[in-house]
Amino acid sequence: MARLLTLGFWNTLASIILRNRLIILIGIIGITVFLGFQWKNMRLSFSEANMLPYDHPVNVEYQKFLDKFGEEGNLIVLAVKDSSLFTPKNFKAWNDLNASFKQYEEIDLVISIGDLKKLKKEQNPQRFELIPFLEDTVFSKQQIEGYKDELFNKLPFYEGLVYSPNSKTIQSALYLKKDIVNTSKRKKFIENTLTPRILEFEDKTGMDVKVSGMPYIRTLNSQGIMDEIEIFILAALLVTSLIFFLFFRSFRATFISMTAVIIGVMWAFGILGLLEYEITVLTAIIPPLVIVIGIPNCIFLINKYQQEIKKHGNKAKSLQRVITKVGNATLMTNITTASGFATFALTESKLLKEFGIVASINIVALFILCLLVITIIYSYMPQPKERHLKHLGKSWVEKLVDWMERMVKNERIAIYSISIIILIVSIIGIYTIRVSGSLLEDMPKSAGFFKDIEFFEDEFDGIMPLEILIDTKRKKGVLKLSTLKRMNELEEVLEEIPELSKPISIVNLVKYAKQTFYNGNPKYYQLPTSQERNFILPYAKSFENEAGVMQSYVDSTGQYARITVFMKDIGTEKMEKIEEALAPKLEKLFPKERYDVSFTGKALIFQKGTNYLVWNLTFSLGLAIILIAIFMAWMFRSVKMIIISLIPNLLPLLMTAGLMGYLEVPIKPSTILVFSVAFGISVDDTIHFLAKYRQELKANHWRIRKSVFAALKETGLSMFYTSTVLFFGFSVFMISSFGGTKALGGLVSTTLLFAMLSNLLLLPSLLLSLERSIANKKTLREPAIQIAPSDDELLEEDSKKKQ
Repeated sequence: MARLLTLGFWNTLASIILRNRLIILIGIIGITVFLGFQWKNMRLSFSEANMLPYDHPVNVEYQKFLDKFGEEGNLIVLAVKDSSLFTPKNFKAWNDLNASFKQYEEIDLVISIGDLKKLKKEQNPQRFELIPFLEDTVFSKQQIEGYKDELFNKLPFYEGLVYSPNSKTIQSALYLKKDIVNTSKRKKFIENTLTPRILEFEDKTGMDVKVSGMPYIRTLNSQGIMDEIEIFILAALLVTSLIFFLFFRSFRATFISMTAVIIGVMWAFGILGLLEYEITVLTAIIPPLVIVIGIPNCIFLINKYQQEIKKHGNKAKSLQRVITKVGNATLMTNITTASGFATFALTESKLLKEFGIVASINIVALFILCLLVITIIYSYMPQPKERHLKHLGKSWVEKLVDWMERMVKNERIAIYSISIIILIVSIIGIYTIRVSGSLLEDMPKSAGFFKDIEFFEDEFDGIMPLEILIDTKRKKGVLKLSTLKRMNELEEVLEEIPELSKPISIVNLVKYAKQTFYNGNPKYYQLPTSQERNFILPYAKSFENEAGVMQSYVDSTGQYARITVFMKDIGTEKMEKIEEALAPKLEKLFPKERYDVSFTGKALIFQKGTNYLVWNLTFSLGLAIILIAIFMAWMFRSVKMIIISLIPNLLPLLMTAGLMGYLEVPIKPSTILVFSVAFGISVDDTIHFLAKYRQELKANHWRIRKSVFAALKETGLSMFYTSTVLFFGFSVFMISSFGGTKALGGLVSTTLLFAMLSNLLLLPSLLLSLERSIANKKTLREPAIQIAPSDDELLEEDSKKKQ
């Protein structure tokens, strides 16, 4: 009864589609136009993707920091490592460049040689005065040498801030206004003002200016993502259409398929705009993903249409059979693929949730689109000619399928042996995989801004801000000498860690005050003693409201202090080791009953977020496997069939994981995404094969051997076609300059290729070997839904219609 109801439903649906072709086409055009208007709501993400939930303890601590000190990722740094900078012409040009940025409303503060202040002790009344470091605007060679000597040898306060002590690199800091850091104004300023001014300076002086800082990196990185979307879409269309044409040798079939997937891409952009989701590194791959997943739908539908035409030559019946016989099976495979993506929506990561929602909606919408567009356009076109059907009998494809049959028939021991060897070798490789929380690892290594990042890591020990928030639990507790000494001891510990830069805090200013009190002698750049503090205090009081940038290192109540260090892109593993090593020292320096000390900042947020995201992706993969296993059991009414359906799909995943270990590809968001994507797609082949096998079992009176080979012959061609398209389609992502996208493309392609071989060799071998215990009539009871009706059932339905 369930079978007939399902068959009746699809027959009714086929009649509705073919009788209302024009209305449906108008509806598709209307939806496309509506979604096209939603493109205006698409926007690039201007903030870092926070991979942690809002209520995660690390996020809560970071929000606490922001409430006290505001946005900390607003620094852009410029640097020059060139001895010719210290010539009158170039020195003035450098100062003029930095001074010019002050006129722009986007800039909050500029710190460069031209803006430096130095403390001067005055006696009557006792006070510290801030005086300009540069006394003139026109410089002689002798003056510049004097400034250079004073800066590098007498002002340790500015070490790591304005100059690198090792190579004498000069650095300037531009602080963007905090309220524009995560808006489009940041992008406009960098593209329309900062970059042109720097290029003009380089042309004028012949010096190379290095630029970095989180706002700058994010802007160029985001623009790279946008630029690649267009390249991916064009490359995916070109590759898939070329392969499709080579298989079908038909411009008409290729044109129809491309029409369907191009509309699908337009819908993908429209859905992103409709939901008002930002374009991130994940959502950016959805449009080309639509093309790669959509073409296999087209292959199954068009291949079946041409097979029916070749069989009986009736176009109307062929189109109806396409909907009735292939529509249900293709729907099931698309649902399993969509389910794999939908599991991302169940995670607590906003980044993954949005990707999962948009991807799953688009995959289901794409199935409907392909089914409607292909059947309706073919209904208006002339019947395919003999030359359009030649590909159905290609000798080389037949030879490939014959080889698979021989392997399954005669070499099952070899197939099992190779599978076991792959499994063992893969497990060994899995143990060597490392987890990476590197912010820079996925960025394009050939990009100019990446080379600049490496420069700042070498010269200034990094550009990623790591913050230490100290709560003294009492007002003005930061300025107590005991607290300052504890902070100083912590900074000395931090300076010993090679991956971290020189710390910046209120301690630096207090040390500079003592140096100034002793007439600028650099050897007194240290914290005052209790006795010295009493002498220095009258001078320091006059300076409390003039500290400039250093005021941002103590909050207005004096209860909270921050220590800022910049860190190299060291990844999760090293960062965790540093945290573990610092924990006992922090506990000793800052007793918990008197102080609360916590690590925070964008660098830590990203690395903790990576660990969290990896866990969420692992959870979503496990959930996808469970859901699809339940789905398979429901479809075939057999829990035992889960074993047969999962083994050929899990083995390629394990093989890919092992390969990652041997190739030293780390586990990170982009690479662990591979497993969920590949599993959701590869299981489609299993469904197609088992659906046809179930059908052949009944037609052949439960003769298992005959049914296995009949199913292999029938589905082998389509599975080979679709897997080839998927392999080359995902390979398109390997042209990306982003390491994560490149790894995603290469690993998914590899996984799907082995999944095809596994489904065409290992799956039928298992069915034959386990025929008595699993693959028999008792096990394969009546399915809950009819996936692919047999020809006899279709004839029976046709005869009922005629009556």
